[in-house]
Amino acid sequence: MAGLWLFKTEPSEYSYDRLEKEKRAVWDGVTNALALKHLRQVRAGDRILFYHTGGERAAVAVARAASDPYPDPQDRAGKLVVVEVAPERRLDRPVALAEIKARRDMAGFDLVRLGRLSVMPVSPERWEAILEMSRRKASARTGR
Repeated sequence: MAGLWLFKTEPSEYSYDRLEKEKRAVWDGVTNALALKHLRQVRAGDRILFYHTGGERAAVAVARAASDPYPDPQDRAGKLVVVEVAPERRLDRPVALAEIKARRDMAGFDLVRLGRLSVMPVSPERWEAILEMSRRKASARTGR
C-alpha cells in the first residue's frame, strides 16, 4: 500500500498552481530532523496532501511522489534528501487548519500538534477524513 503524507509549503515560495504548471518539482529545503526522517521514508507512488502555510493554512490538493528520496545535490554535507513530486488533483475546496483542529479525531495529528513540521505521515483514516471534509461545505464556525 502506498504511503500517505502531508507536505507543507509557503505558497509564495512554491504553490500548487506552480506545481500544476511545471508538472514535476524537486521537493527540497527540508532541514528539520523529524521532517527529514519522514522524507526519507517517502516512496515513488506515495500520495501527498499539498498544504499551503502562511495566510492560507489549508490542505489544497493531492500530489504524488514521483521518485524515491535521493541525496540533495545542493547539500555538500550530504545530510539532506529531496523527493520529486507531481500534481494529481485539487481538493474540491481547501480544508482549513481551523476545520481540522475542530475535530476530536485529529487531536493527535502532527499537523495539529507540531505546527512547524513540514513533512509528516497521514493515517488512512485522517486522509479520508480530510478528503471528505473537502467535499462538504465549510462550517460557518471556521470562516471557510
